[in-house]
This record gives sequence, structure tokens and C-alpha cells, in this order.
Amino acid sequence: MKKICVYCGSSPGRRPEYLAATEALAEELVRRDIGLVYGGAGIGIMGAMADAVVARGGHVTGIIPHALANREVVHSGLNELRVVGSMHERKALMEDVSDGFIALPGGLGTLEELFEILTWSQLGFHRKPCGLLNVAGYYDGLIRFLDHTVAEELVADQYRKMLLQAEDPAQLLTQMENYQAPAMDERLSKSAR
Repeated sequence: MKKICVYCGSSPGRRPEYLAATEALAEELVRRDIGLVYGGAGIGIMGAMADAVVARGGHVTGIIPHALANREVVHSGLNELRVVGSMHERKALMEDVSDGFIALPGGLGTLEELFEILTWSQLGFHRKPCGLLNVAGYYDGLIRFLDHTVAEELVADQYRKMLLQAEDPAQLLTQMENYQAPAMDERLSKSAR
């Protein structure tokens, strides 16, 4: 893995553990010589993530739509900034240049990006690892819900297992490095409808 896309909040959140985990993930990415790809903003957990990687000498690629860049939330200290026309272009380019995806704590945008990239994997559009960094139990409810979708036979277990999870950045990155994408079902599964 050369580049990891990190989805995360444009707010810092209320727990100091979120920013501490951001620092720990940045340190682990730089230690493993993995570049950061992210949404290009200089605010919230997003800005803290980019700052932490840059401060440690790592490489950061920001990808931001014109509409957000024009609102002056763009991070000014990145190694590389790509300004695109839309959110759709942003997500497609993030997928194209990244070797894997991690969700830190975040809001609706983070969840939307995570589930879209996970769905793309389920449908065979990519075979890259996707993971949750479950900081201070932030994603516990989501993990229980995903397990519930399997119990209700709306998501196949092989697709549920595509979403890796850990509380520690080093453990999550090791899982991602060892990830084997599941064999694709030739039929359109119930969960892809």
C-alpha cells in the first residue's frame, strides 16, 4: 500500500480521543511510508489529519471540489491539492489514487463515503481494503447494525467481512496489508439491490 484514503469529520468532535487517534494514525502512516489521501480541508479532524502527516514529513494529497475550495476551507499546506468539479469526481479520484480506505470518526459525509466505497468493493469495482478505526467506541453502534443486517439476511456475511475494524491504527493497517478480497458472487446478491 502506497496511499491510504482517510475519511473523517470536518469538525473535531467532542472527545479528545478523536484527535489523539488522528495523531496515532498519522504517525503509523508515515512510519510505514504510506501517503495520505483525504478531502483537502483544513478544518476539524480532516485538517488535524493532514497537519499530523505533514508535521512528520509524510506526503498528503488533498482532493476537494471547487464549491468547497471557494468557501476557503481548503488546506494551504499540502504536498498536492487537486481541485475537481464535483463531489462525485472527488470520490472517484480518491478511489483511483488510493490503495485502501479508512474511516475515522466523522459525520454524514464520512458515513456516505465509507458506504459508497464499500459498495463499490461489493460490486467488484475495486478490490481494495476498507476499514473502520473505532476510536473510543465511536462505531460500536454501526458495527452492531452491520451484524444485524447479516442476521436479517440482507447483507451476505462475505460482504460484511469486507469492512475491517480495529481500535489501534497499527492493527488496522496490518489487517489491510493482509486483506484478501472475497470471491465475487456471479449473481447479484440481495445486498446489492
